[in-house]
Amino acid sequence: MTDETTLERGTVQQRLEAILMIADEPIGLVSLSAAVGAPVPAVRQALESLVADYDGADDGTPRGFELREVGGGWRMYVRADFDDLVADYIGGQAPAKLSQAALETLAVIAYKQPVTRSQVAAIRAVNVDSVVRTLLARGLITEQFADPETGAINYGTTGLLMQQLGINSLDELPPISPLLDDGADGFDDFV
Repeated sequence: MTDETTLERGTVQQRLEAILMIADEPIGLVSLSAAVGAPVPAVRQALESLVADYDGADDGTPRGFELREVGGGWRMYVRADFDDLVADYIGGQAPAKLSQAALETLAVIAYKQPVTRSQVAAIRAVNVDSVVRTLLARGLITEQFADPETGAINYGTTGLLMQQLGINSLDELPPISPLLDDGADGFDDFV
């Protein structure tokens, strides 16, 4: 495959790697096929080849990352053997203050968990993709599970957040706002 299109846009594997490298949620096979402009069978075959390559097939060395199918889609992950190394690296970083956007997003996740990124975005009325990536990278939130119907990742807080807040349980979080109306007034009329 050395035609002009391949040279210009890369192989199916290269295009998949480029897309998967920036994905922060699993991407379904059909979506990957559309993204790289290749038929589903070719994408499936390329994914299987990448998995084998990353896992060290043919007497190769396994990479520090792996390609997994989870939640109805594909995504790159740190290989489990290196979880501690990555956690130590992230934990050893100079603590930086969180932005206002990160604090607000973290509060929504803490109080509403498990919650999807789109639910957080709807509550905050802004795109939260980069903020969620930052909170994940800092170990303050984690992916809990993928919704079986939509494949959306549900997020929750981690023990590190509770440690940083000096609490033992989410039950110790203060009420959201005892001074704000909870919106329940008037619902008794409809019961």
